[in-house]
Amino acid sequence: MSGTENVRRRRNVLAASVAAGVLLAGGGGVYLAVAATSPGTATPAAKAGDSLGTPPPLRLESGGDGGTGGGPGIAPGEPDPGGGSNGTVYKAKGPLPQGPSSAAVHRPEGLVTSAEVTRLAEALGIEGRPSLVGDVWTIGPEKDASGPRLDVARKAPGSWSYSWFDGGPVGDTCLKGKACPPPGEAKPSRGGSPVSEAAAKAAAAPVLKAIGQDDAKVTATQVMDGSVRVVNADPVVDGLPTYGWSTGLHIGPDGRAVAGSGTLKEPVKGDTYPVIGAAKALAELNEDSKGTGPVGIGGCATDPPAGAQVEGDGKDDPVAPCRSRVDEAPPTEVPVTAAVFGLAAKDVAGERLLVPTWLFTADPVDAAPYTVTETAVAPEYLAPPVKPAPDEGTAPVRQIQSYRTAEDGRKLSVTFWGGACSTYTAKAVETPEKVTVRIDEKSDPGVACIMIAKEITLTVPLQSPLGDRTVVDAASGQTVPRR
Repeated sequence: MSGTENVRRRRNVLAASVAAGVLLAGGGGVYLAVAATSPGTATPAAKAGDSLGTPPPLRLESGGDGGTGGGPGIAPGEPDPGGGSNGTVYKAKGPLPQGPSSAAVHRPEGLVTSAEVTRLAEALGIEGRPSLVGDVWTIGPEKDASGPRLDVARKAPGSWSYSWFDGGPVGDTCLKGKACPPPGEAKPSRGGSPVSEAAAKAAAAPVLKAIGQDDAKVTATQVMDGSVRVVNADPVVDGLPTYGWSTGLHIGPDGRAVAGSGTLKEPVKGDTYPVIGAAKALAELNEDSKGTGPVGIGGCATDPPAGAQVEGDGKDDPVAPCRSRVDEAPPTEVPVTAAVFGLAAKDVAGERLLVPTWLFTADPVDAAPYTVTETAVAPEYLAPPVKPAPDEGTAPVRQIQSYRTAEDGRKLSVTFWGGACSTYTAKAVETPEKVTVRIDEKSDPGVACIMIAKEITLTVPLQSPLGDRTVVDAASGQTVPRR
């Protein structure tokens, strides 16, 4: 998830396929957190302020939030919400609300119990008792067998992932001329017509009730693979709507959930901060949405005439620098038709929190409405993000979406979304309990590149078969689901 997050309806086949890959995790990439802070251990964002009760400054991480102000973020496959080189101006159509004078951040806290996992499993139609494997509760089929599987992180926020697995034929039972699928691969779609939005919401209702989110805002407009309807639910926390903390469920043609993910533990109230009104937040959003300038090689269509002076060379009568049509074009203007005070998921000092945020509905004339967000915490309580060392030379690590194995578990293939112009490498660190995989990205900042995402798979050899070990994403410390 980013500080200005944007949920547009995808307008082409490529963008639609990208969106479908993300919404499995509830529209926000929710995966099992197995490296959360231990209960009772203060993080940098949770340490007390001064003796007068002043809350500590929030350090919104630039990698996941776009900076302290919450600058424009780009979802995979979507156009730049900042309007590209010329920027975007968001204009309110009517008066904006002032909102409260203060609001609290909310943070994950506590441990998930076996009873909570069992209640969710029953709502999903899974039989069996949960077993604790490391820091993850698991209910699933025996090794290499087919059936539903539920994994729930024991530590708050209790991120859970539900999938249906099909072991498939093995050995000589495979059809001639066709390779056997590795055990544990996700069951492919069997076709059929998607259920209606009302039926999908009804199918999701017992699951939402089991996790205490029956008052969530629910949508079911998206269809994947032509037959699976996606239900996304944004829970209400402490009476406020949330953004980026979604529960996602995939409902098959038979009206049953075939996949899903979300969180079990509702975040608890933390420090309270002064907050700004919607008008000031919108002004901050527009400041963050300024254009980046022309993108390309050089700024002029032709070289300046021979002998012409260039501005800044110390000579008289300098020639004004050339200006392209891109330089002179006005920013894109987008109407804002609604502003709601709520909570948005943001990375704060290495921890995923719900932070007071203004949620703006942008309604362009030539596209479907979408949401942009701006942090509502007063700017004086926002600490600047930590900048990477200048010699690091790499972009932030990419979060892994799923994995599969080959060659009896000795090869691990990981899949993630990456940029079209970057190069990626994967490294694995093995222990008896888990395999931690890190994806490193390298790009040339001097090369112009289209902002579009593509699905990338890299294969890493393992020293020993994966077996029952957990695969962990080094970027987030979260368990990676098997597909």
